[in-house]
Amino acid sequence: MLLRTTAIFAALAPMAALAPLAAPAQEMVAATLAGHAVIPANTMSAPPTDAPRAMWVSGKFTGPARNETPMSDMRPSGLALPFLGQPFQGISGYAATRTDDGALIALIDNGFGSKLNSPDAMLSYVIQRPDFETGEIAIEDRIWLRDPNGVVPFTIKNEASDSRYLTGGDFDLESIQVIGDELWIGEEFGPYLIRATLDGVLTGVFPTMMGETELRSPDHPALRVPAQAGVDFTVPRSGGYEGMALSPQGTLWAMLEKPLIAESGEAEGAFLRVLEFDPVAANWTGQSFKFALTDGAVAIGDFNFIDDTRALVIERDGGQGDPSLACPEGQTEGCFERPAQVKRITLIDTAEIDDDGFVARLKQIDLMNIADPNGLAAMETSADRDLDGVFTFPFVTIESVIRDGDEHIIVGNDNNLPFSIGRKLGQADSNEKIRLHVPELLAAN
Repeated sequence: MLLRTTAIFAALAPMAALAPLAAPAQEMVAATLAGHAVIPANTMSAPPTDAPRAMWVSGKFTGPARNETPMSDMRPSGLALPFLGQPFQGISGYAATRTDDGALIALIDNGFGSKLNSPDAMLSYVIQRPDFETGEIAIEDRIWLRDPNGVVPFTIKNEASDSRYLTGGDFDLESIQVIGDELWIGEEFGPYLIRATLDGVLTGVFPTMMGETELRSPDHPALRVPAQAGVDFTVPRSGGYEGMALSPQGTLWAMLEKPLIAESGEAEGAFLRVLEFDPVAANWTGQSFKFALTDGAVAIGDFNFIDDTRALVIERDGGQGDPSLACPEGQTEGCFERPAQVKRITLIDTAEIDDDGFVARLKQIDLMNIADPNGLAAMETSADRDLDGVFTFPFVTIESVIRDGDEHIIVGNDNNLPFSIGRKLGQADSNEKIRLHVPELLAAN
């Protein structure tokens, strides 16, 4: 990867309270729906037979008090907690490497959204195969992560068990790559990089270093109350490694989801840090660059290379649902309180880093304005406008993107089961995958 020396030093300079740097207006190119496949929201897996008994009912801690009665707490999405089994939900990243027969390697998120409410949500990754002809997605395997050798440097929720399966109370998994026979995962609570075998056994947990400084989030296990933002922690909550790309040169580029916090307690700017990690040496190289966010975007969702230097990045705001059904003032039902506005995929070129350390942004597609001339949409969308010939991806968290041949990409959402309602009012979001025809985006340079 070609990074100018001046850009490297600029990116590693001490953090300061910087004025927000909005990305310049981006050229938009067309995207056409080429396929739509779905895993229904209410899809569950049985935990492994040697898992603690408590893992057979999940979501017990998502309400104001512990709840052991399955399906007793109905949510606005139409699903009731706790669940019998482990939900198949929250796809938060695709590995750039596929299985030998072409299936996707996909990471499942930490559970129910936080460290406190997810101690009974087991961590895993899956092998899945979308069929865009039938609209179905086959789940071919689910591999559960565990720490039988005591590699994790803090007490885990299943510490006293023989199997030591990991949960969403331990880590918040967001990005995944496969290198040879090893699995690498970026997470948010540390933030840490995690190394494991392909069958899910942890072999390493690496803290984030930027220069001589360890970057920590408010969920880092070493933090104690009171803790000051910008001093004791500089990574905002849910701001860790949402994207982690594997370069063709064999290094990992870990992209923070949100801007770092300066000493003032404010964001250091409207940009994200991207740090290089050498998986062979198992350490941070000290090289980095910056990614300027699109105006209106607050975070990224995924990051994967498509060739030697160019990569795809998902950018998003914090909204969900079609903008035509935005709630009028004072209304909260039958509408979307905070509808989706900015849902983009941006192509960048890491061979072009300016003197301030910012990576070149090439072109974008708008996931809220996808052409669907052949009516391939598999699900109805709640909207107060004519969507004939138009497909949207109106989810709060869109967290997976991978190239799929010369002219296509595959994009997926994290459905935050059972909380997110973005596709249809009153209905929990499903796990959706879309195949998009984007020749102009992939050809941009």
